[in-house]
Amino acid sequence: MFQILVVDDERSMRDFLKILLTKEGHQVATAPNGTDALEHLRNNSCDLVITDIRMPGMSGLDLLEAIKEDFSDLPVIMITAFASPNDAVHAMKFGAFDYISKPFNVDEIKSVINSAIKKGSNDANAGKVTDTFPGIIGQSREMVKIFDMIRRVAPTPANVLIYGESGTGKELVAQAIHAHSKVAGNPFVPITCSAIPEELMESELFGHVKGSFTGAIHDKLGLFQVADNGTAFLDEIGELTPIIQTKLLRVLQEREIKPVGGNKILSINVRIIAATNRVLEDEITAGRFREDLFYRLAVVPIRVPSLRERKSDVPLLVNHFLEKYSRLLGKEVREISSYAMQVLMNYNFPGNVRELENIIERGVALESSNIILPENLTLPGSTLTGRQHEQTSRDGHGQQGDFLAVIKEDELYELGMEEVITNLEKELICHALEKTNNSKMRAADLLRMSFRSFRYKVKKYDIQ
Repeated sequence: MFQILVVDDERSMRDFLKILLTKEGHQVATAPNGTDALEHLRNNSCDLVITDIRMPGMSGLDLLEAIKEDFSDLPVIMITAFASPNDAVHAMKFGAFDYISKPFNVDEIKSVINSAIKKGSNDANAGKVTDTFPGIIGQSREMVKIFDMIRRVAPTPANVLIYGESGTGKELVAQAIHAHSKVAGNPFVPITCSAIPEELMESELFGHVKGSFTGAIHDKLGLFQVADNGTAFLDEIGELTPIIQTKLLRVLQEREIKPVGGNKILSINVRIIAATNRVLEDEITAGRFREDLFYRLAVVPIRVPSLRERKSDVPLLVNHFLEKYSRLLGKEVREISSYAMQVLMNYNFPGNVRELENIIERGVALESSNIILPENLTLPGSTLTGRQHEQTSRDGHGQQGDFLAVIKEDELYELGMEEVITNLEKELICHALEKTNNSKMRAADLLRMSFRSFRYKVKKYDIQ
């Protein structure tokens, strides 16, 4: 299943293509103009755009240029009822995958769409950076910028400050920087500043000598000694007390430490990467964080976006976690229903990627078939289950409501209303049975039908 966006100012053409592509198994969204199309692309995953050329306001060619500027690998098919050699040249010049004149042959456009999706998928796979940066999953513009920053800063010895909300993967970014640095073979030593009691923090960072305080029964190496010639990762740096901030500043300035209770000053060579979910500028204003320490740490600042800022990465992350937890839990849940995926796409993920991972792990653990359905998505921090979210979306005239509106447009179809509905019902029933391993009970539930009605339809259409 691929995500396709159809852009056309004529509703009849949008509806026709939506039905055609939905029957092919794709998830289809529509937009009546270029402005709405760009807004959709900024907030949703998409594998292909099909757009009319002549539209009021932003033309299809203008939309093509905007797409290629912000989503360079996204394939775009241009369609028009007013074929023009100049338009065709312009479209291909700015990166359109193909140019099709109306009226078009259904088999022809199916072939072009399949070729465009295949090319887009191959381009995306070729551009994936998840192999280069293990554990960091993403293809959105926001993540591509992060990957580019990692490549640029990693070979240098510059200190890095990573900031972003909890659960966004700040430590993974730190690990990637170390892995691509010139000291990749040396230690990467993480420490969570908020997890160490204040009275022990100095010893943890700088070490201590035997007898320096009660309980110091032997010498202890500190974080910076263990990380010598490597990387020290200080997570939640905003939690450090003013005294420790002052001592850390000296480490950054002089590249030397003094263990607790010791007399010797030790030289160290450590790259420091810090991370925080706080706005340190606000902490500086409030007098809780040293400004000079901030500038020493933030030689290169990197902001990791929240998941709601890169919703287009959700399907990629879902597939990654499905594979991971199917393997770990010994189950064969390798797919998620389109309804369940829509529930996730409509959710804001206050816990970010970590929360999405927990949701998928729970879904895999609870699912008894090979596909995750909405009822097995429990969204933390929300009073609604996945099923209720989906129902709310449908009642609010979301994607499913649009689909129901489409099939009422009987004047669009040469076959007539009844035959169109019959064909759609058969397709949906067969698809639901396939998704649920031919379980009529679960297929009926997936389609929100009573089992009795579902069984009647199966018999009526002689579906084997």
